[in-house]
Order: sequence, then structure tokens, then C-alpha cells
Amino acid sequence: MIKVFNRWSALALTAFGLPCLAAGALAQMPPRLQNAPPPQLQDTQGTATLYLSAVFSGETKPIGEGLVWRVYADAPDGEDFRMVIKSEDASPSVTLPKGDYRIHAAYGFASATRRVSLTRDIVERLTISAGGLRIRGAIGTNPIPPERMTFSVFVPVGNNDEGRLVVEKARSGSVVRLPEGTYHVVSSYGDSNALMRADLKVENGKLTDATLNHRAATVTLKLVRAAGGEAFAGTAFSVLTPGGDVIREEIGAFPSFVLAEGEYVVIARHEGQVYTREFTVESGQDRDIEVVAR
Repeated sequence: MIKVFNRWSALALTAFGLPCLAAGALAQMPPRLQNAPPPQLQDTQGTATLYLSAVFSGETKPIGEGLVWRVYADAPDGEDFRMVIKSEDASPSVTLPKGDYRIHAAYGFASATRRVSLTRDIVERLTISAGGLRIRGAIGTNPIPPERMTFSVFVPVGNNDEGRLVVEKARSGSVVRLPEGTYHVVSSYGDSNALMRADLKVENGKLTDATLNHRAATVTLKLVRAAGGEAFAGTAFSVLTPGGDVIREEIGAFPSFVLAEGEYVVIARHEGQVYTREFTVESGQDRDIEVVAR
């Protein structure tokens, strides 16, 4: 009879209470085999892969950009969910330990959530009812530079157009992703009183592209000794409506800013003296407003 021993035979003998035989078997093995680690077996039975994608409501083509995915491990009642995966890929695939999870897909301010039980590889496609909103501005036929205009988006509540602020001071020309619905948009040209308002509808899977026409102009204020003269430095200017409401206050030789079309009064204060002038702003007509010190 031929007896064959290896390291695993020796371990088996030891397990059955035969240490002497096991030691003898190990003694017959080459030294390199006596010290070799046991083989590592890969356990693939405890994980599964989750394949994710999202579509707009009523569509079949997956959304190709703008998505942020988060996967949370399910938690007992009263405990916070723990995020295990975050991905900005449009259609990510993630391998996780088997168990219960919550999937959250965000498309800008719109989102969708689903609870899944991951017991094997599964495909999950979430539906999002959302679209995009892009606002630009113009004075007549001249576009307003994007860096000079922002817009805010509100959800009307009851009779209040500005019921709930959704987006504040988005840059002109940028795309804001929103749930499908009707919104109130307030566009600000400059940082004074040049505002335009509009109610716009965001449709599912579409980009609403709107240009709001402002009626405003840029004015530059100066306090001078005589028309066309050099401006006094350190002058404090106040711009008011004819009714006395303060629109803007600036200190300098020649401050410049945007005002809505209309009638105004400027007050200039310099070295204890006060000077005033009335002036008119016409849309698209940028101009210098000189206050003569006399």
C-alpha cells in the first residue's frame, strides 16, 4: 500500500485528535510546503451588483447627464440611513453586500427614491418628472452680459407669486434643473432696481429657454464745478425716487450702476455742502449724470 500525505492530510489528522500522525506527515513534506499559507477562496456569494439608470416621465431613453446617485444602507426605525455609495455617472453599476438599500437619484432640484432588496444582481430604472430652465437677459436687441445678470426662481403659493424660493441668484445662461411645473422668475440686472418678472412653465424632459427684456440703463454720477469739468473725489451720492425712496447710495468720484427706466433725484454731498438734480433714465441709453456744484 502506498501512503500519500500532504499538509492538508496532516491538518485533518490533527483535527481528529491524531497529532502524532499529523506531525509525522508534516515531517515528510518539503520545508517550502510546510510553511505555505492555505489557499484563499474568494467568497462571491455575499455580494450582488446593482445596475442603475433613470428616465424622464413618459420617456424610454435614459437620462445621459446631470444625475447624482446616492445609495443608503437601510436602517431600523428611528436610525439615520448611512450612505454607502455616491456617483455622478449617468448609469452606474455598484457591487454591494446583499441586503436592503434605498436608492436616491437627484436631477438638480428634482429627485426620485426607491427601496430595493439586493439578493442578486438587479437592474433598477427610476422615473423623474423634471426639465431644465435657462434664463438670459437683453436690453432691446442687445444681450446683457451673463456676469451682470442673475435670476431667482420661486414656486407660487396661493396668491403669492413668490411663495417659496427654490433657486437664488443663478447666473444668467446657466441651466437650472427643476421638477415639472410652473415657476415665477425674477431677473436682476445689476444690483439696484432693474428687475423683470415672468411666469414660466418647466415641462418634463425639455429645456425652457427664455430671454427677459429689461428696461434699464447704466448711469455714472459726477459732482463737477462746471459742466464737463473734473469730478470731485469723495462725494457721497444718494439716488431716490420722486417719492423719496432711496434706491442707491455710493461714495466716490464717479460711481456707476444700473437703474430701471424712470424718474430719479440725485443728492450729492461734498465738504459739508449738498447739491441736487433730477434726471431721467431711458432704457438702453447709458449716460453720465453731472451734478453742478453751485
